[in-house]
Amino acid sequence: MEKPLYKKAIALLGTIFGIVYLLNPTMGLFEILPDNLPIIGNLDEGAAVYLIFAGLRYLGLDLLKYFDRLKK
Repeated sequence: MEKPLYKKAIALLGTIFGIVYLLNPTMGLFEILPDNLPIIGNLDEGAAVYLIFAGLRYLGLDLLKYFDRLKK
């Protein structure tokens, strides 16, 4: 069954947002959580990486299979 076009668009937008957020072209002016907060400061970057991996997986490019340590 074909995936709906609007879900593919949402996955693509999430992936693009995650990449732009990690590249951070505004040099720190665009931060959801400041990095200097103890413990939780880097959670927003982790969420951006998750958005990238989840979006790419939905679109058919599963990068997480390259990190599988179990030999099958």
